[in-house]
Parts: sequence; structure tokens; C-alpha cells
Amino acid sequence: MIKNLSDTAPGTVVLDDIYDTICDYEELYQSHLEARKGKRYRDDVLLFSDRLEENLIELQNELIWQSYKVGAYRQFYVREPKLRLVMALQYRDRVVQWAIYKQLYPFYDKTFIEDSYACRRGKGTHRAADRLQYWLRQVSRRPGKWYYLKLDISKYFYRVDHLVLLDILSRRIKDTRLMQLLSEIINSEDTRFGLPAGLSPEECTEDMWLCDVGMPIGNLTSQLFANIYLNELDQLCKHELRLHYYIRYMDDVIILSDSKAELGEIKTVIEEFLKDFLHLDLNKKTAIRPVNTGIDFVGFTIWATHRKLKKQTARRMIRNVKRICEAVAAGNMSKEELERTAASYNGILEHCNSYGLRRKLNAIYMEYAYGKGGQTDGRDNHEGRA
Repeated sequence: MIKNLSDTAPGTVVLDDIYDTICDYEELYQSHLEARKGKRYRDDVLLFSDRLEENLIELQNELIWQSYKVGAYRQFYVREPKLRLVMALQYRDRVVQWAIYKQLYPFYDKTFIEDSYACRRGKGTHRAADRLQYWLRQVSRRPGKWYYLKLDISKYFYRVDHLVLLDILSRRIKDTRLMQLLSEIINSEDTRFGLPAGLSPEECTEDMWLCDVGMPIGNLTSQLFANIYLNELDQLCKHELRLHYYIRYMDDVIILSDSKAELGEIKTVIEEFLKDFLHLDLNKKTAIRPVNTGIDFVGFTIWATHRKLKKQTARRMIRNVKRICEAVAAGNMSKEELERTAASYNGILEHCNSYGLRRKLNAIYMEYAYGKGGQTDGRDNHEGRA
């Protein structure tokens, strides 16, 4: 019988009386410094900074008197790696988000399992890929055939239940003023974040969006709340199901076992837990397969012996390099912009087996730099296809 892991056990460490720290002027100033990193010359940041002391005092008073309201979101779509609706807050609201995050992250990070890798300091995609590959090397030396269960939650950010999230937060946060502030952020009065089950953002008209589920993609607090929400699943899998080979990056979960039947039972238990307690569903990407076919995880396809970029990522990279080279050749983009893109791609390719893809990208560059039939390394470019 699955129990609700949100229940606070006796002796659980809780947060209390931290709201005054969030309201402190110096804390808000430091939060402003964090929020403006990499964005200090944007119009909204310059406007806020022009009357910095006055704006921070106004924000401080709103927090102290609990009259703070979240401002309007700016909405836009991003299409890589897939279509997502991103909601960007006004700069003053991002300062508040940082003030909250600085207090909550250190506390909650200690409650997370070691093998949760999304949006955490010292973790990230490359560490997650390294960890999974380390496990694959371990199991490859053991007898028998090994399988993996890949869990993918349907429209995760758009389906987080507000009441469940607030209940989970209230188990450890005993500061009523802070809970009221978090409720203000989660239950935005002006913007709906939630999607009906089974629908994508592009399929929904404005009136179809839901107000009692969903978190805005783009909020700093959303990243933390997303980890806190699925930490309930982590605790189930590690402490009740006692799974050793369990790893999660946000809503992507991989579990290894030498028994396909056992993974099927685990999937059933997890599916029941997600539905009953977190009000989430698994999508069609959830599957059980042999590990020797390669595991798609955090942008790579990973085997015990090597790893490559996912095919669609490699194709997208090739298309982007062609497009940028064409723009440079036509004079619509500077060579410096091409070099910045190349440096970014090199940083990605250093973390996987990418000889063939590198040759393909170099061949594209040489073609536009010297014309067709231009100088290359003398080898057949066809060998370099991703």
C-alpha cells in the first residue's frame, strides 16, 4: 500500500520565521544583483536601476505589509528542442523570486536525493549523463540481460496541481506569511498556467487554460517547486521501493534492472502514485527496453561504451550551422557570431563521441568559406555524417 510521502514525520526540520529575512533591504539588494546578471543593459533592468533605492524600498514595503502582487507575465513560445510557452516576469518580480529562492534553495536542496540532477548547483546534464553511463558500465560486467524503464511525465510543468504543491510546501514551511507569498506566486490571479490533460499549448485557446494547475516555465521559483514536487516520487523510489539504479533529471526518470517483469511492476506502482497523490500522468514516451539499444537521456543517447548526441539534436545543429554560414556568406551576420556559435557547439560536443559530427560541421563551414570543392582535410565528407 502506497502512503503519501508528504506527511511530515516527527523530528522533521521545518522552516519558520524567515519572511523578515526575505523583506530585508540588503537581501533585496543582493537579489537585485543576482537577477540582473547577464541582463543589466536590458530596458526594464536599466529602468529599475535608475531609481534603485526607491524601487527596492517600495518592494520592501509591499512585502512587509503583505500587499505585494505578482505583475503581468510576458508570454512567448520557444520551439527548440520542442514547442513550449514561456512566461517571463517583470524585473521587480524577478527580484522577489531571487529573494525567496535564496532562502528556500539551500534548505530544500538538503532534502533531495543524490541522483536528482536538474536545476541544482554542482549537478546538471553532464553530471547526469556521467552517472548513468557509470551505472551502465557496472551492469555491463554482470551476467544476464539488463533493461531500463524510462519515465516521462505528460506536460509536467503545465500539470502541477496547485493545492498539492502548497500542501507539500506547508509540511516544512511553517511561516504563514511566506506561505501566503508563495500562494500568491503559485495561484496567479491574472495568468493561467495549466493545460487540460492530453493537450499541447498550441492546441488550447485562451479560455481553455486552467487556473488550478500548472507553473510558468521561466520562473526561478518554478524550477525549485518542480524539484520539490517530484522529490515525493524520489523518496518513494529510494526509500520504499529501494531502487539503487534510479536517476532523475526534472521529469525524465531512468531506472535500471536485470528483470523486465520487475520494471513492469515498478512502473505500475509509480503510475499509481503519480495519479493518486501528485495528479500526474505518464506519457507515451514511457517505455521498457534493453540497455544495449542505448538510453535517450539529457540530450544524449548513452551506452556503456560511448555516448552520442540524440539524432534530432545533431540534425538541428547541422541545420543551424548551414543557416548561419549562409547568413555570413550573404553578409547578414558577422563572422564573430558564427565563431560564438561554433564555440558553444564545441562545448557540447566535448561531452560525447562526436568525431563524425565534427567533420560534418567542419565540411559545411569549409564549403561556405571556400566554395564547393574548396580545401578540406582531404577525406570523404560523407564519412562525417552525424
